[in-house]
Amino acid sequence: MGNNKLIGIVLLVVGLILLYFGWQSSQSVGDQVVETFTGRFTDSTMWFLIAGAAAAVAGIFMAVLKK
Repeated sequence: MGNNKLIGIVLLVVGLILLYFGWQSSQSVGDQVVETFTGRFTDSTMWFLIAGAAAAVAGIFMAVLKK
């Protein structure tokens, strides 16, 4: 297993963990109240979701697509 593939798998796992924490945060009572009044999630929740998605996509690219 090459270094790029290993780094890709690690990025994919980290991305999925961040997405999970972002989803959990978006389901909290406090975040639901903020979303009700402002129409969007809190900044920390958005950063979890954005960073998780970016890391997961980069991990997939490095682990599966890049040779």
